[in-house]
This record gives sequence, C-alpha cells and structure tokens, in this order.
Amino acid sequence: MTPENGKLIFENLFIKQAIKYLVVASSEEGKSYFCLCILILMITGNLISHFQLLFSIQMKIIHTADWHLGQTFFGYDRDEEHQVFLEWLTALLVKQQTDVLLISGDIFDVANPSATSQRRLFHFLKEVNRRNPSLQVVITAGNHDSAARLEAPDPLLKELSISVIGVIKRLPEGGLDLTSLVIPLSGKDGKRKAWCMAVPFLRQGDYPPAEELPDSYVQGIHRMYHALYKQVETMRQPGEAVIAMGHLHATGAELTENDRSERVIMGGLESVPADAFPAGLAYTALGHIHKAQRVGGKENIRYAGSPLPMSFSETKYRHQVVSIQIEAEEAVSIEAIPVPRTVDLLRIPANPASPAEVEAQLRELPELADEPLWKLPYLEIQVLLTEPDPGFRHRVEEILSTKAVRLTSIVPSYPKQKKDSLLQPLSYTDLQEIDPLVMLEHTYSAKYGSELPEEIKELFHEVMQEVAL
Repeated sequence: MTPENGKLIFENLFIKQAIKYLVVASSEEGKSYFCLCILILMITGNLISHFQLLFSIQMKIIHTADWHLGQTFFGYDRDEEHQVFLEWLTALLVKQQTDVLLISGDIFDVANPSATSQRRLFHFLKEVNRRNPSLQVVITAGNHDSAARLEAPDPLLKELSISVIGVIKRLPEGGLDLTSLVIPLSGKDGKRKAWCMAVPFLRQGDYPPAEELPDSYVQGIHRMYHALYKQVETMRQPGEAVIAMGHLHATGAELTENDRSERVIMGGLESVPADAFPAGLAYTALGHIHKAQRVGGKENIRYAGSPLPMSFSETKYRHQVVSIQIEAEEAVSIEAIPVPRTVDLLRIPANPASPAEVEAQLRELPELADEPLWKLPYLEIQVLLTEPDPGFRHRVEEILSTKAVRLTSIVPSYPKQKKDSLLQPLSYTDLQEIDPLVMLEHTYSAKYGSELPEEIKELFHEVMQEVAL
C-alpha cells in the first residue's frame, strides 16, 4: 500500500472516531473533538473524500457453504429439505438487501450430480437474481465438486453477476493466473467496494511453487493466500476491503462426530493454521468443516457450517449462515443467523437401553397422519444387547410401520467388560490347539458379558459335526 493510501486510511479512522464521540457521547468534549477533526481535514483538503468514503463504502454479505445438494441421509433423499433451505435463504437475501452471497464449496455432494440437483441450484440462482437483481454471487468449488463441471456455465452465469471459481488457471508461460481468482465486489450503486480472493479447494500443485525444498501442502496454501493478497494490494483503492474464501481443513477445527461426508483430506497433513490468512483481510469465508466455528479464536475467520444436519451428533446443534457487514476496510458486524430445521433428528432412547425398553418407547411415538413422508423425523435407535436378539429389527419395523418416523439405523451397544490381564499373544501352534468351542465361549462372554447359552452350544456342536462329515 502506498504512503498516500495509508495516510487516507489513517485520516478516515480519525474522523470515524470523531463521529463516534459526537453521536454516542453527545458531550461538549465530544463536539469539540469532532470540530477539531473537521477543521484539520478542511485544512488538508480531504474532508469531502472522507465523508464519501465513510458513508458510501458499506456492504452486506452472507456466507454459507457445504450445501451437498443431492445428498442422501441413510438412503433418504433430501431434495425437499434443500428446497426449503434455498427458499429460506432467498427470502433472507431479499429481506436484508444483501450485496454479496459467498458459497464456499461443496455445492454438490458428488462430482457427477444428478439433473435434479443441478436444476435445484440453477433455479435458486435464477430466483434470487430475479428478487434481488443487484446481488452478486461468488461460488467456489469444494473437494466434493467437479471443478470443471461447476465452472462450465460460468460464461452464462456472469450475465447474472454470478462468478464461479473451480479450476486454477495458468498463464501461457506456465505460472498461476492469480488475477482469475480475484473478483471485484460492488454495491447496489454499481461502485466497487471490496475485493474477493475466491480460492477453491486446492490440490497438490495448485499453489505457487516453493523457492526451496522440502515443500508441503500447508506451506503452499500459505504462499497462495499471501501471493493473492499482494496482488490485490496493487489493485485496490483506499477504503476497499479484502475478503478471502477457502475450502480447507484449518488447524484445530472441530469435526462433526460420525459425519461420513466430512472426511479429513490427506490424512490430516493439510491442516492450515490461521496465520496462513493475511492479517489485512476483513473476513475469511471457509467451507469443508460442517460445524460452524471460528478459526484460531478469530472472529473474522469462520466456517459457516452446513445448512442441514449430516449426522445424529447434531441433534441439538443449530445450523447457520453468517451475516457480515463491511464498512471501509473492516468487518464491523459478524452475526450468525440460525437456519430453520425442516426435519427433526430423533435418538431413541437417549442412552442405550434393553430391547424391551426400546420397544416400549417406540410404541409411544405418534401415529402416521397426512404429513408428507419427507417431513417425518429421522430416527436412530440405540439398543443395549446382553445376548443375541436376531428378531429385534423385525419387531422394531413392525412397531414403526404405523409411526410418523423414518428409521435410519439401529446402533447396538454391549456391556463394558474388564480387560483380561491374562490375555497373551498366541502363536500359530497355540491357535491350532485351541478348542473352537472355547473360542466361541470367550468371544460371546467378551461381547455380551454373560456365559454362552446351552442352546447355542448345542447348535454349534451340530454345525461342527456337519463340517466334520
């Protein structure tokens, strides 16, 4: 940044503080301070430019990510859930008169999404443009997306002020085309007010090369963001904020329990520290981790999280999008806006219980009515087994056949056993000499905490005799 730009920004902060004293304090001291500021700026000739800067450079942004359009939840299609979320998001963007929508990757659940999923996305983009014509949308690809497929309609979408960044482009001489990842952001008046470093999910080699070896993925990510920020610094004017997007795993990020779609990339070696993002960024909009959270304790580096629950560990968790208000070069307001949950998650019982207790609780569930099937709660059953119960699932399905729920899974638990301190590693010879019945008795006892029933012993003997024949 040039000395002239730095001077203008310093003076801008000076007058902002003066206005704060005048409006908030409303004291004689505050009024005197305000008048002194005005006098100084009149002498320097910068009064008009500063008031234009203060009252024109404001921008409202919504940050979301990880939609996973086309995802199924334990085999159940979620298209209607996604439709309700996108309708809610459209209404929010219109109500708040949002200037920019940032979608930080994993738009689709798979690289080859269905026609229904693609239609859902394009219908949303068309509708939100119709109802909020000045809205600018920036979409980046995640690790679940096909970068080239997501970017394919970009020439058409640009006509609707929608930018899609998936592929890291290169210059004719082979270097990275950093300018293709830098997007100017404008307000409703059409004037540029900020810049967006729209970084998609990066694979090995998608970042600037290292000058010295050895190199790592994390170091490459660090170089990419700092090189982009340096590029933006040569392009922006005083008072224009810089915002970054990313789809990555930040160091210390809290993963969602039992979320199969939120896998750690490259064995966890890719965890990116918060200092990979330049300090001058007003806000960093991240995707990939499905639980909304701050990164490194910093308010302006955030995961928006997924809008729909991805596992039953999110039963009590409220999903969200993030609303950001930018003034000049700062994020002056960052607010989490809860996403209404359309379909509930039920865990019955709250803690594993015996089959009889589970069945009793299931019978108390409400009966089916005229509600659409896709609105019925998802149900996970937790059962504590002290012995084999092969008929349990059949009994459960019979009970639930008239209930207003959708069974997703039955999760068995077993009594906790003390570790056998006498267990020793066995050689091949030892294994040859062990009686198979002894092995079965030990396995049964370790799993269920009780002795092997006589009827199972008899069945085992019959099987052994048939095998021997």
